[in-house]
Amino acid sequence: HAEAIERTADFTILDTDDQLKLIKQLIQSEGYDDKQLPPRNIRTIIQKWKDRGLNPHQVTKSENADVYAGRALKIYTLYQERLRALNAMDFGELLLSCLNLFSQNPDITKRLQQRFRYILVDEYQDTNVAQYLWLRHLAKNADHSPVNICCVGDEDQSIYGWRGAEVGNILRFEQDFPGAKVIRLEQNYRSTPQILQAAATLISCNQNRLGKTLWTDHERGDNIKIMSVWDGEDEARCVNDELDSLQRKGESLSTMAVLVRAGFQTREFEERFLKTGTAYKVIGGLRFYERQEIRDALAYFRVVIQPHDDLALERIINLPKRGIGKTSLQKLHQTARERNISLFQTIEYAISENTLSTKIKKSLFDFTQYIANWRRLLKDEEHDQVAKQILEDSGYIDMWKNANSTDSSSRLENLKELILAIKEYQTLPALLEHVSLVMEREEESQGDMVSIMTLHAAKGLEFDTVFLPGWEEGLFPHQRSLEETGTKGLEEERRLAYVGLTRARRRVFIFHAMRRQLYYQWQDCFPSRFINEISQNNKNVSLLKAPFSKVNAPRLSTSPYGQSRSSFSPHHHSSSFGGRYGNAAPVMPPYQKAQVNKLNERVYHPKFGYGTAIAKEGEKVTVVFDEGETKKLFKKFLQSG
Repeated sequence: HAEAIERTADFTILDTDDQLKLIKQLIQSEGYDDKQLPPRNIRTIIQKWKDRGLNPHQVTKSENADVYAGRALKIYTLYQERLRALNAMDFGELLLSCLNLFSQNPDITKRLQQRFRYILVDEYQDTNVAQYLWLRHLAKNADHSPVNICCVGDEDQSIYGWRGAEVGNILRFEQDFPGAKVIRLEQNYRSTPQILQAAATLISCNQNRLGKTLWTDHERGDNIKIMSVWDGEDEARCVNDELDSLQRKGESLSTMAVLVRAGFQTREFEERFLKTGTAYKVIGGLRFYERQEIRDALAYFRVVIQPHDDLALERIINLPKRGIGKTSLQKLHQTARERNISLFQTIEYAISENTLSTKIKKSLFDFTQYIANWRRLLKDEEHDQVAKQILEDSGYIDMWKNANSTDSSSRLENLKELILAIKEYQTLPALLEHVSLVMEREEESQGDMVSIMTLHAAKGLEFDTVFLPGWEEGLFPHQRSLEETGTKGLEEERRLAYVGLTRARRRVFIFHAMRRQLYYQWQDCFPSRFINEISQNNKNVSLLKAPFSKVNAPRLSTSPYGQSRSSFSPHHHSSSFGGRYGNAAPVMPPYQKAQVNKLNERVYHPKFGYGTAIAKEGEKVTVVFDEGETKKLFKKFLQSG
């Protein structure tokens, strides 16, 4: 029915590149700077509106509360006009056009309703608003009665809100389709009673759910083991030790998985597994040193150490963009071959001989001066600080900060993790040598290997043994989720924890570190509120601690819960958890909401530290932190004091 929505039947579907080109043309035609208004960001906003079933005229002020404000909406309007003129659609348009077709052509809608007698929807908790509206059009007003629609899903496993999924779709099902019969599939065939009980206790803290009581006829298994470790390195060591212990008992590595909240967490485990020869594979992503941003950063380091490394230099010469296009690079390569010199020497020669345009000459001259300066700094400064300065001076960090793409924040986290990794080596060349050996390691896709992946990538999978590291406030639940969507974000984080727990068939190990290196400095960490929710009055949970070879005396610190706590010293009792760990419980005070009642009140935030409340607006408080940052945060995620 394309003709009913101003298309012909042979319309074109645009891919991502075509969409970006069209959006860029529109941005430039309106006189906007495409660097200040990046096409990729505008495409993301447009896609978000389409996922919510919104045509340009339906975008309200609240839906348009983005940093780009009215400019994005104006481009959206022009973009839709161009799509009609080009007889084209993008992927989001396919659904949106159906909604327009249904709402504008009741006769067509009626024929389609009569055509489909039965409708089955799988993974209903992951549907977005546009899909929900599409379904309502087809199923809600059909002539035949009752409406034969069956939706299968689990509201407790709705973890893709950042991708547009709307958990409210499944929560409203009974209201949307009166008389619907709800069949709860409560028998679990995967996990032990202990795992199910811990998962049920955790997810019961969510308010927005239909509710169910999982049960199993499996025999009882091991208790959930929650371990307090000293830092990320200690965490990886403990996981590796437990893997070894299970292997010695005849367990296969392929039945085990390490599930992390954020991609940067994989590095510590990869490093440890490489050191001990433990076979592993990263599922749903690249190994740490294979990621684009890491390879780019390493290329910078290689050029600083060895300027005549042509492959590394070519990778970063125009990254971020310095106006060195393919044509200019080809000319430089040609000169290098003719004179039998390196690319770097060719650049120096071209600058001295004045064979380049003024703009390119200046760009390359500045670039070579930076490299010379970084080389000098390496002789006198700490190599990890120089590495950090390289990424900042070059503009590479700012490139990802300004990209504002869906994965830019995770790329920045990975770069911070790389700087932390550098500190573990005496020199920058030592790191590069290590990485080259890691990259040479033959990648095997078959065989007995432990899996490493994010919790999001693990949905639908199952393993005998699951390791869940990094259960700390700010990391899990992730601070960004709390700040951006408040309670809604917290409940999705809790559902993600529920998914992690229920991936396990036989045993679960949860870890939280007392400190981590974040943002280039050590920070005290506090156990995730999820640990408290799981373990409170739960006999199926064992609270343990690792022996800390680095610590000889307890350390006192103030927690955001208004209590002091001490770090743990080594204990050598308890035979549980492989016989290597003590069984004293870590102190896990319950998470408390802040009572920010007046201005100029002192508050604490797990990520930003201490500060002073200077303004209140509804449920949000503006805080000036002692480190100099000013943030507007939800009151419930601040601790007064």
